Amino acid sequence: MRYRNQLLPQLGGGLFMTDGGIETTLIFHEGLDLPEFAAVDLLRSPEGTAALRSYYARYAELAVELGIGFVLESPTWRASPAWAARLGYSAAELDQLNRAAIRLMDETRDRYEPSSGAPFVISGCVGPQGDGYAPTEVLSAEAAERYHRTQIATFARTSADMVTAITITYVDEAVGIVRAASTAGLPAAISFTVETDGRLPSGQALGDAIQQVDSETDQQAAYFMINCAHPTHFAHILDPQAPWLTRVRGVRANASAKSHAELDAATTLDDGDPEDLAKRHSDLGSTLPNLNVVGGCCGTDHRHVAAIARAMLN
Repeated sequence: MRYRNQLLPQLGGGLFMTDGGIETTLIFHEGLDLPEFAAVDLLRSPEGTAALRSYYARYAELAVELGIGFVLESPTWRASPAWAARLGYSAAELDQLNRAAIRLMDETRDRYEPSSGAPFVISGCVGPQGDGYAPTEVLSAEAAERYHRTQIATFARTSADMVTAITITYVDEAVGIVRAASTAGLPAAISFTVETDGRLPSGQALGDAIQQVDSETDQQAAYFMINCAHPTHFAHILDPQAPWLTRVRGVRANASAKSHAELDAATTLDDGDPEDLAKRHSDLGSTLPNLNVVGGCCGTDHRHVAAIARAMLN
């Protein structure tokens, strides 16, 4: 079922899962080569497409088993113009790859949603224009809107129900993405990443960033998320009295408690402890009143997401 132009199912409550750390899973567990950390590159070959199909099927089967919703996040985190240039894609090929990614999500939904009893929502994944940890170029909101319009406009011509911007490091880019999505007629979720002190890489407090995005976009973002950080990095900043906490619906945490700098320099995978991570998500539920979209980021795989989802159901 398509959910475009109606209330996103996850806004109505109920537990939804996403996938885990797609890039780290494919590289470290599957032994695949992802140039520039771009999972979308696999869609250029039948073998790569089959690997992605198998990757998403594992999570879809888990959603069916647990009877919960699934936000199918497309493998397009690095399928925007600046990254396409680094990867050697033409504008036409970039458009085709983004479309192919959503078709794969559509195929997965058609196969598994009828058996689940819960909604499968297709999200076009948007990544930052620059580095996901420490951007070397900071765009204005207007420049970010122009930049992200290309990818988001492609998603608007597919069956994507929404867009989710993952690993956003500063407010202006988030504002530009929300505006671009609004113009294209797509709901947008914004997922900020934070450092070990709970602040964005820009240095801004997470709550201030969320409130600023809402202020500059008339609260057009569907909801906010936190990703690419371990719960120990941000649990301490979640003041139960802070009104902005109600805007946070999703967490896609890292398996590792290491800092971004440490992870960037690592040559082996730190996959942490799935059960400990699950317990920490359960604890977050007592502070984040609307938390109902959970998954994983760097170092996590289906084991972590399964443990987290089960903990959230209990």
